[in-house]
Amino acid sequence: MMAELQQLQHEAQPELLNGDDLNAGREDADAAESVKKKRRKKKKSKAAAPAGTHEAEGDGEAGGVGDVMKQLEQQTLEDKEKEEDGEEDGDEGENSAVKRKKKKKKKKGVKGQTDPPSVPICELYPNGDFPKGEECEYPPSKDGRSAAWRTTSEEKRVLDKANEEMWSDFRQAAEAHRQVRTYVKSWIKPGMTMIDICERLEDCSRRLIKENGLKAGLAFPTGCSINHCAAHYTPNAGDPTVLCYDDVCKIDFGTHINGRIIDCAFTVTFNPKYDRLLEAVRDATNTGIKCAGIDVRLCDVGETIQEVMESYEVEIDGKTYQVKPIRNLNGHSIGQYRIHSGKTVPIVKGGEATRMEEGEAYAIETFGSTGRGAVHDDMECSHYMKNFNVGHVPIRLPRAKHLLNVINENFGTLAFCRRWLDRQGESKYLMALKNLCDLGIVDPYPPLCDTKGSYTAQYEHTILLRPTCKEVVSRGDDY
Repeated sequence: MMAELQQLQHEAQPELLNGDDLNAGREDADAAESVKKKRRKKKKSKAAAPAGTHEAEGDGEAGGVGDVMKQLEQQTLEDKEKEEDGEEDGDEGENSAVKRKKKKKKKKGVKGQTDPPSVPICELYPNGDFPKGEECEYPPSKDGRSAAWRTTSEEKRVLDKANEEMWSDFRQAAEAHRQVRTYVKSWIKPGMTMIDICERLEDCSRRLIKENGLKAGLAFPTGCSINHCAAHYTPNAGDPTVLCYDDVCKIDFGTHINGRIIDCAFTVTFNPKYDRLLEAVRDATNTGIKCAGIDVRLCDVGETIQEVMESYEVEIDGKTYQVKPIRNLNGHSIGQYRIHSGKTVPIVKGGEATRMEEGEAYAIETFGSTGRGAVHDDMECSHYMKNFNVGHVPIRLPRAKHLLNVINENFGTLAFCRRWLDRQGESKYLMALKNLCDLGIVDPYPPLCDTKGSYTAQYEHTILLRPTCKEVVSRGDDY
């Protein structure tokens, strides 16, 4: 019996020594863990110490066996506690992983655009970092000096940054324009009424720009001029006009944020016989954009546009036409809440020698025609706009006063059309509107047409003359 106890004691001793060694190693490894675990370790080491001394000294055989049993129990308890600690740590790890996953989901939760588009642009880009347009270097000056220095100049960069809020407003409006026109191109087809086309386009535009009084909305009525009519046509209520397969339709619409207007247009055709006409006008517009820049004379831009457009010939129904720029239609500078802010960009030579200036915005638009290359007022008027410079004018007619209040509240100095007055719940307003036009408070803008039987096309972009570079802010993958 005594021999067996001694053998047991000898077998347990190396295990105890190994346990002590393990304890010491674990204490070192767990030094960086929480205070709770450290305290637990200290208690365990204190409990293990007497057993070790008793065993080393060999205080009686029975006492040695009891110490060995206590030591084994202590080690078993220690292992259990460590397993429990490990489970707790695992739970904590799982919880933190869940939290991380949740956080990641929040980051990924940026909205994508729906089909049809319905999510406002400001919600698609909640950080306010809207897509930039095409950034181009300014053309070299007449004496051959490059404008590349502007992109690296610290002074110009600071000036550019100072106007970042304004550029951002333009970019938001431009992104809305890009998405709306992509949507329109997906469903516009022959057989649709012009009213239906305009209302669907404007509804989508209002959603994407997140219309908000005069702070955000449509900059002017949707132009959908057909064939020989070049500009300023939008249907009034009851207009039965239907889009046909052989029509050449100019879609010209605008968006704005805080009065920063995007004026951009394209031409829709279904018959490929007009492709060459569209190519001529698109090339002329891009040439005008390329030529434009700070200190460039407006007449030089016009001369370049004319040269490119007249280099094209088109054959339509067996007859060949030289594409002519419409000489009395122009591009223009754009001001805040002012679509035409004073400067005109001609599309033929011989215009004014005024120069473009840093910080300005321009609508570069060109019109090509197979007719005589000049337009005149024709058809029923639909476009109107309050005179930007008009002061106080006494109005006698109560209905005219009321109508002016409606115009001031909803459109300000931005263009509007009769359909938009109908939408505001106005009726029987034509006499009051004529009275405001007669007083010079509101200006009418009737449709502009070339000779009947001719075809006209249009392409237009808005450009920003930033201190560092020229930005074609409305540029998209389509044109």
